[in-house]
Amino acid sequence: MKTIPFASLALVTLVSAMSGTGRPQPPTVAPRADGPPDFEALAARIDPYVATQRVIVLTDIANEPDDQMSMVRFLVYSNEFDVEGLVAGTSTWMRNRVRPDVIDTLIDAYAQVRPNLLTHAAGFPEAASLRRVVASGQAGYGMQAVGPDRMSSGAELILRAADRRDPRPLWITVWGGANTLAQALQHARATRPARDVDALVAKLRVYAISDQDDAGPWIRREFPGLHYIALPSTPDGEQYALATWTGISGDRFYRNAPGADFTTFTDDWVDANVRAHGPLGKLYPYPCCIHEGDTPSFLGLIDNGLASARSPSYGGWGGRYVWRQYYGERRPSWTQGGDAYPGRDTSRDTVVGSDGRTYTSDQATIWRWREAFQHDFAARMRWTIEGAAHANHNPIVVVNGRAGKAPIELHAQVGAPVVLDAAATSDPDGDRLTFRWFFYPEAGTGIPHQPVFAGGRAPIGGDTPNEGGIPSSARGGPREPPPRVVIEHAEGPRATVVPKIAGTAHVILAVEDSGTPSLTSYRRIILAIKPG
Repeated sequence: MKTIPFASLALVTLVSAMSGTGRPQPPTVAPRADGPPDFEALAARIDPYVATQRVIVLTDIANEPDDQMSMVRFLVYSNEFDVEGLVAGTSTWMRNRVRPDVIDTLIDAYAQVRPNLLTHAAGFPEAASLRRVVASGQAGYGMQAVGPDRMSSGAELILRAADRRDPRPLWITVWGGANTLAQALQHARATRPARDVDALVAKLRVYAISDQDDAGPWIRREFPGLHYIALPSTPDGEQYALATWTGISGDRFYRNAPGADFTTFTDDWVDANVRAHGPLGKLYPYPCCIHEGDTPSFLGLIDNGLASARSPSYGGWGGRYVWRQYYGERRPSWTQGGDAYPGRDTSRDTVVGSDGRTYTSDQATIWRWREAFQHDFAARMRWTIEGAAHANHNPIVVVNGRAGKAPIELHAQVGAPVVLDAAATSDPDGDRLTFRWFFYPEAGTGIPHQPVFAGGRAPIGGDTPNEGGIPSSARGGPREPPPRVVIEHAEGPRATVVPKIAGTAHVILAVEDSGTPSLTSYRRIILAIKPG
């Protein structure tokens, strides 16, 4: 990638319900303020919870440093995924060569630290198994390199993975150009019956870091039933500053995230917490633009308790998106935008920044979690060189007796308190724990979640982030809408949630330990609230 110049559950979530042409079925909308959605109906529009996601990476690695940065992080989280492909491809920034050798070099470093990683957590794949799934994608630029006789080892790998008998979705994370995926899809359409192509498309989940060649728009046009997350853009990078993914670290380069705390991406912090730790740390380069612009494509697939892989509308470490037809696109997809009119959906989160002011933006859907995911990465880099007794590990969250990380779905009624008890939560290192329960309004249905400003008129949103990221306080300040739920004792192990308005409400529990660096685990509680 080159970095230069949980909205409403009533969203139509694109899954495998498609017609024989690969097109999504007509949208249906879950009830909003007039009643709670049925969990069975919701389940038809979101993916089932999966602890370990299947992942293929398409990367234009070696075009500039940030792909290599993201690959270092990906490898120390490789136990969280079933890694089914690491494909070196092209992009508008590197049009005529692919560098699988760089991936191999990083795997060599991973091989040195894998034994130590296994003392902290199970499931880290053998280096040999990772090497077996390294492949080369299309060696030319965009759709010019796609055609009947242009199958690459990377395109073949995608089709083999999609053909496996595995009920889980197959995530394709696109860090550069998308033409290797386009080649696989074009070949499938030319050689398979339409129903088989539809079945293949239904398995795929794509998260693209904008459009870095002309293949992404082609894919969305030709396969409108495909679950595709992206901000449509021209390949020249001029629209990157608008993209959600820049919330990973783009504050200073793009100047699009006032309120974000850049501390954990400063050279001093990264030197001390990443580069100083072992063979992989030594291969974490210095940035030329931003750090790890590709990381959001897989960050939300980590099983941390937020379960955001179930739906882009949920929100999590990889950001939050809405299902809408973006300007210039022929079909809806998972993207950004929306507006702040009552009952409308928007991809922006409203959060309190490091300066204590309130901000609303797409980038905030990622930077709101930054300290937590950076501390988590720092801890894993320590895992590569330290023994278990000298490193930190995540708290183990238990809510109402339910262990694990899957979302907890509860039925509730307006005015009837719901007790959430996480007292059984523990820390494997014996650290002191801090509890914080909060309502995530953008990830639920019901009343509009956007603030109403002085004069009673909400700002009209477009396809640009929050009027340049201007803080709410600088525009006269928001008038808080009626709360959907009220949380009592929000900073203790036991909280009471009082539903106020019918609909769906997402409550998040964040449990942070006192270790160094501090680590946070989560649990998402989804309340289906019926009228009182």
